[in-house]
Amino acid sequence: ARREDQQVELAVRQRDVDAVARAYPRARFACVDYAPGPTGVPANVRGLVFREEEGAFLVGATAGLLSHTGHVGFVGGMTIPLIKKFELGYQEGVRATCASCVVHVGYAGSTPDAFKDPERGKTISIAHIAAGADVLFHAAGSSGHGVFQAAHDARVLAIGVDSDQHDEMPDVIVTSMVKRVDVAIYDTIRDLKDGRFEPGVRSFGIADEGVDYVHEGEHARLLPLAVRERVDVLKGEIARGERK
Repeated sequence: ARREDQQVELAVRQRDVDAVARAYPRARFACVDYAPGPTGVPANVRGLVFREEEGAFLVGATAGLLSHTGHVGFVGGMTIPLIKKFELGYQEGVRATCASCVVHVGYAGSTPDAFKDPERGKTISIAHIAAGADVLFHAAGSSGHGVFQAAHDARVLAIGVDSDQHDEMPDVIVTSMVKRVDVAIYDTIRDLKDGRFEPGVRSFGIADEGVDYVHEGEHARLLPLAVRERVDVLKGEIARGERK
């Protein structure tokens, strides 16, 4: 299941993690996309969360630089706070490089099925393209494949999410926003090994190498050098705390 699908069942999952952690107090636990319950974080749990809005900002800035029409699109899955973080970060990124650009926004639905409906993702994308959008970004789980299909049919650009999605539609996916779960897990294991494991919630963003966008190698071949250089400047500003 994609992480967006997991987020929908977050409350149940956290109760499970917290219950098991309290049953085994001498063990250490880590949980990706963790949200503290009403009783707080157990003393042996580290929650790993991500500043998705920072990664979405980077691809938004990229979209603003790549658009020739002044219109770009965002397709979300379910209307939940996590996906709103992606949307708002994307919009801010677009404005940073194309103040006059219009961001068209659509969501696939209000239930978990919104993450599993490629046809709905395609329908929303076709509407965005009809309104002039020539770059589309999704945070919609498997519904995003419909976004890629619409982009392919209309010969416009698309942006993947969470991991490098280039291989799903190589001719249109110009980059992807990535959540570096590997970094978060590695850091947690290292801290445990070195005796520095601390409970609580740890947030990973650009400064922690916890979120990024695909900008190197063959999968970034559609990104002009000037675009990468401009986005790298913005990325540095966020990492140094100069831009929120």
